[in-house]
Amino acid sequence: MKWYNEKGEQNDVVISTRIRLSRNLKNYPFPCRLNAQAKKEICEKVRAALNDGKNGDFGFIDMSMLTKPQAISLAERHLISPEFTSCAEGSALMITKDESVSLMLCEEDHIRLQVIKSGLALEDAYNEASKIDTALDGRLHFAFDDKLGYLTQYPTNLGTAMKASIMMHLPALTRSGKIPRIASTVSKLGLVLRGTYGEGSKPLGDIYLLSNQITLGISEEAAITNLKSIASHIIEQERSSAKELADTIGEQDRIFRALGLLKYARLLTSKNFMELISLVRMGAATGVLDIPIEKIDDLIINMQPATISAANADAEDVSKRDRIRAEAVREAFEDVR
Repeated sequence: MKWYNEKGEQNDVVISTRIRLSRNLKNYPFPCRLNAQAKKEICEKVRAALNDGKNGDFGFIDMSMLTKPQAISLAERHLISPEFTSCAEGSALMITKDESVSLMLCEEDHIRLQVIKSGLALEDAYNEASKIDTALDGRLHFAFDDKLGYLTQYPTNLGTAMKASIMMHLPALTRSGKIPRIASTVSKLGLVLRGTYGEGSKPLGDIYLLSNQITLGISEEAAITNLKSIASHIIEQERSSAKELADTIGEQDRIFRALGLLKYARLLTSKNFMELISLVRMGAATGVLDIPIEKIDDLIINMQPATISAANADAEDVSKRDRIRAEAVREAFEDVR
């Protein structure tokens, strides 16, 4: 079972929680100064350090062996950064079967360890990441300075080198025009609210990432507490706004029309799908529709363009993908009334 098939805490608004730790080995230059052979050496060291199975059963993916759709699919599923899709020779990904734990090797840093959980689960995700981090440090010895903390290729990550993120579905706040004000407010509190795939990206299907910005001069625990507190306020605002919308006959009509289109469409573009599934997800979250939210999240993850292409050898053509997407969505919702 993948992480997105599980029913997480507060999943009416929160899709997932992610903890990402950036680490570098002491006796190696940063990745920007490494050749392909040195990168492969680091990858093998990390692979050997995780081979005992004590911290999970990891698969090993050589990035140079992936097709472009396969690499982009990993980014669509939030397992790697969009930038890592272009990091091929000497770079690798280690990942568990349920996709909840992954390590990008030789991206911006030697190691980017990520733990992702369904729903709001900051403490659980951090504890699991910390356990693996400690085990790897004992074998690989990370670059660390008593004043600056963990040393990273980019100075903005110095200190804890931890980025904690909460992926949130905020359709009601988007519709009410409150997102810009919220984004401005949280930026003053050391956080950033932005699109689905990080810096510079646009929100797809009213999905946003709320993340910490400050890593220097603050502990991991303090950063998590701050993030959770502010996320809780946003969650309550979204719930209140969504309930007001969902109580109106006009919004209920929009939700059921969206479901009808998804149930019977023969072609679904990616943009159209995300617009419609956002409405259906809000309907499920507010009780207008009786659909498990985890079923909807599964579709959001797996109906992205490159993910469809990676799973279907003949789906390079856009119209073919739109047909496959529509068929899969019809099948998922065929029993929904």
